[in-house]
Amino acid sequence: QVQLVESGGGLVQSGGSLRLSCAASGSISSTNSMGWYRQAPGKQRELVGSITTGDFTMYAESVKGRFTISSISRDKAKNTVTLQMNRLKPEDTAVYFCNIKIGNFAGYELDYWGQGTQVTVSS
Repeated sequence: QVQLVESGGGLVQSGGSLRLSCAASGSISSTNSMGWYRQAPGKQRELVGSITTGDFTMYAESVKGRFTISSISRDKAKNTVTLQMNRLKPEDTAVYFCNIKIGNFAGYELDYWGQGTQVTVSS
């Protein structure tokens, strides 16, 4: 079992900042990466940013230079990923989902998701 607990999000004015955090626990010793995705109304879920256990990061083009993802590994049973969002724009408004990718013995990668947290940027 894997649990993801998200915090942060809310309402902010354009140009402001927000910080999202996600704490993972459970059977996560084979974590490959953690990240954040978002889904706006009527749109598909998209990757915002991700970080591997080797600290390799990826970002959507639309957030590069504004968002920063980082992770903390306290022990083999718990990891936290944080998304610092600066210079927010109205188009960043969406539900943000924490994601963790975990490898299994068969060589497959399993996805687990948080419940989602709303980010609203007013103009």
